[in-house]
Amino acid sequence: MLAVHLENGDVTTREIPLPHRPPGYALLRLLVGGICNTDLELQRGYYHFAGIPGHEFVAEVVEADTSSLVGQRVVGEINLACAHCEWCRKGLGRHCPNRTVLGIVKHPGAFAEFLTLPERNLHVLPAGIPLERAVFTEPLAAACEILDQVAIPAGEVVAVLGDGKLGLLVAMVLNAHGARVHLFGRHAEKLRIAAATGVATELASGKMPAAGYGWVVEATGSPEGLRAAVAMARPRGTVVLKSTVHGSVPIDTAPIVVNEITLVGSRCGRFEAALPLLGDERIRLEEMVADRFPLPEAAKAFERAAQPGVLKVLVG
Repeated sequence: MLAVHLENGDVTTREIPLPHRPPGYALLRLLVGGICNTDLELQRGYYHFAGIPGHEFVAEVVEADTSSLVGQRVVGEINLACAHCEWCRKGLGRHCPNRTVLGIVKHPGAFAEFLTLPERNLHVLPAGIPLERAVFTEPLAAACEILDQVAIPAGEVVAVLGDGKLGLLVAMVLNAHGARVHLFGRHAEKLRIAAATGVATELASGKMPAAGYGWVVEATGSPEGLRAAVAMARPRGTVVLKSTVHGSVPIDTAPIVVNEITLVGSRCGRFEAALPLLGDERIRLEEMVADRFPLPEAAKAFERAAQPGVLKVLVG
């Protein structure tokens, strides 16, 4: 089969054997995959990654122990937990110390003609959901994770920093939840996507509102994002950190301590929360698709995805 290979910053394709399907796993045929910022960080050296990348995908089940899954269109949670440790017993498999992670840590990713995942990781898609919407399930779940971690009352004003893929999703999800979202970004054409759903948008300038928000979500993808988010938070406010940045991030902790700011790291989320939103017209997913490339042109897809201002690039 054809698979994408990422190593030392180079994206290539190669022919490799079909993956073995262990008991309890499903063999999946890729229908479409999405390149996210984490994939680009892997290309830059995050985790010293070498292998098949890709963790946002829609696939068809080719083989499975559960016969009713065969032929179904599915999406899949990316953390492969051991199911036996203390964290797994508490329902926190996304933090299992023994886990592997699809396309990131010790499990071949989705950017290949075929892949495997445990059946327990799979979710059958609702009927009629287009592939271009379904491929956003994993990042949409990451946006929904914020609402599992912190209780933001309906009507509360929330600042979201960053108009990239995740920032837009966070803004639209919180807006659908009933928050009054102020989205700050650097690209007018991206901000228009969120503005069409009722999100208040503003082009980020050199001078941002100081201590203006009780809730701030940082999704800039930049090392400077945390500093900016802390500066925008009111005393005893909460800053939710979404950016995954390769390398260390310098930060002055004095404002965090003096103003008693709560920092919340936020990563993957439950697919159960995201799946109903795939059919919600307030979540304008198709408009976030910038381009699509066939799998053999994955190198071009990564180049396109890395260009400034580009949103979601699909492969497959």
